[in-house]
Amino acid sequence: MCNPLCINFVETSLASSDVRGKKVLEVGAFDVNGSPRAVIEALGPAEYCGVDIAPGPGVDEICDAEDLLKRFGTEAFDVVVSTEMIEHVANWQLVIKNFKQVLAPGGILIVTTRSKGFPLHDYPADYWRFEVSDMAVIFGDFERVVIENDPNEPGVFVRGRKPTELREFDLEGYALHSMISGCRSISVESATSERDSHHQRENLEKELLENSQLLEAYQNLRILRYTAKLRQLFVKSLS
Repeated sequence: MCNPLCINFVETSLASSDVRGKKVLEVGAFDVNGSPRAVIEALGPAEYCGVDIAPGPGVDEICDAEDLLKRFGTEAFDVVVSTEMIEHVANWQLVIKNFKQVLAPGGILIVTTRSKGFPLHDYPADYWRFEVSDMAVIFGDFERVVIENDPNEPGVFVRGRKPTELREFDLEGYALHSMISGCRSISVESATSERDSHHQRENLEKELLENSQLLEAYQNLRILRYTAKLRQLFVKSLS
């Protein structure tokens, strides 16, 4: 999945020397609305492997992004590309870790994704939004990192090179903007819990408001009944 600006970013981020005779992995390769495959293959890679969770155009092998390391092993590719996919995975921390681990030292990693403000697009699910500041943290362990905003829509493009000795950051506790909770959350589970708690609070507040309105109506009714008796007594005293 890729829009024209993503393809252009991939094309301008790779030199012939980065790709020619090298092994390339594309994660999320199902071609729904465009693919960087053609511009990369034009640079002459020795091997190009596109993986996704379902068969389709551009997919050479079925492989979940969470299973990349298990399937291919460490340092298996010289270039790893993932366009418009990472927001759709539940465990983004594990997937980013897999990107870094299957990439060989000195290799290039390119990621494009969506930022806060981009609408929900379930395909098959839509969990996260990444900002420039998030990417600066997530890829702070890489070298020559380039991070750009998508100039047309809320999104971010990243390109970085894996150092010879990677001192990988632990991202387990890092929180991103969640499309489930509407705020920053560290996992789908915590986001779901936060959303459910919010709904419970809203329902409780609604129930309390309804009860207070009923109480106010009851009190007003009692006042009307009391004043009605007073009026009756007043009328009798005058007769």
